[in-house]
Amino acid sequence: MFKPRVSTQSEYEFVSIDELVPDNHLLSLIDKYIDLSFLLEKVRPYYSDDNGRPSDPTILFKIMFIGYIYGIRSERQLQREIEMNVAYRWFLGLKFKDPVPHHSTISWNRQHRFKGTDIFQEIFDEIFLQAMNHKMVGGRVLFSDSTHLKANANRHKFTKQEIEVETREYFNELNKAVEEDRLAHGKKPLKEREEVKETKEIRVSTTDPECGFMSRENKQEMFCYLDHRTTDMKFNIITDVYVTPGNVHDSVPYLSRLDRQVQRFGFKVEAVALDSGYLTNPICKGLSDRNIFGVIAHRRFHPTTGLFPKWKFTYDKERDLYVCPNNQELPYGTTNREGYKEYKSDSKKCENCPLLSQCTRSKNKVKVVTRHVWEEHKEKVGENRLSKSGKMLYKFRKEKIERSFADSKELHWLRYCRLRGLKKASEQALLTAACQNMKKIATQLARLEKVCCNSLG
Repeated sequence: MFKPRVSTQSEYEFVSIDELVPDNHLLSLIDKYIDLSFLLEKVRPYYSDDNGRPSDPTILFKIMFIGYIYGIRSERQLQREIEMNVAYRWFLGLKFKDPVPHHSTISWNRQHRFKGTDIFQEIFDEIFLQAMNHKMVGGRVLFSDSTHLKANANRHKFTKQEIEVETREYFNELNKAVEEDRLAHGKKPLKEREEVKETKEIRVSTTDPECGFMSRENKQEMFCYLDHRTTDMKFNIITDVYVTPGNVHDSVPYLSRLDRQVQRFGFKVEAVALDSGYLTNPICKGLSDRNIFGVIAHRRFHPTTGLFPKWKFTYDKERDLYVCPNNQELPYGTTNREGYKEYKSDSKKCENCPLLSQCTRSKNKVKVVTRHVWEEHKEKVGENRLSKSGKMLYKFRKEKIERSFADSKELHWLRYCRLRGLKKASEQALLTAACQNMKKIATQLARLEKVCCNSLG
């Protein structure tokens, strides 16, 4: 029977807000399985006990969690959503008629109260420690990579500046290795050269000077930040997040962040799987020194057209020389400051070689093959990659770290920086990762609890 429904929206009903939020709602699961009581102690030093209006910092951070969990980028929009959404109000402990904290409260606290603090890193660590307590982290196999966060800056508005190139932390170790290698070959120590500050020209955004200009092959040129992330093999829990400007190479912060995880969480790392951007001699040596099974994707180098690639020259470790495709020996020559050993051919033998045109185009008809003093560690990583364990491990990499980045971008709006500045980009990346971990912990524990109840009942 045709009978339009009469509107009853103005009627009063007695209802409990707790009844309106189902037990399997994501926020309900987070409230049940994630202990957020640590927030009060973490932020207590930043609040006065005597002055100001009373406030509950837990609500402030829960509001921020809601925004990152559901990808609500605007704080004004977040305020409006909380005003209308029953589940959000329940999660914050607000009644139907309780006022929602103003959006400017979040902005003020971030820009003033928590400015210059590590509160967001501490929050991430505490959430991660809860995952460890629930036995959801193995700490034995890790996957690392980086993804870009497009900065809130126009790529056409910039100035060019000359900056000093930072000295890498491994340079002293490399210099020592060079001197030891030269000494072992009977070479004189290199003369100490005058300290020359190396500089390079970079683009600096006039909108957000702290971001970096990224220019990579097959990628869009842009001003951005890089989110360097590590995940664990067991449940793909995010173990570390570190943000740098977009012009910082992936390999630069890797070893220091790996050491931080070992020291902070007591990991006993046995293996890591990395993308080709991490295939550098210092990282391969660093993994070897730490007794870690490293699997790094192969980086394809394009040799000069018409010339033999380096792999055509066979290295004889016992005699420390290279053998060319025509079976001529290239003995050791010297070791340069950059850490490369030079192996040079005999120009008299090369002069009449039928393969000369495919070997070198040098005027003196001498072929030079270089080998880094840490090359053996790089070769070991290559062997790991081709092993059965290495192939299986690298296959998991895209299912772990790549999936983590995909979820961040598709579900939590990590494609773009909400705010400007390195600290604020770090805040966004850390809170996004913390929310991803909370979701993973809560849903996994709920699933395990359901399985246990079904098996018992």
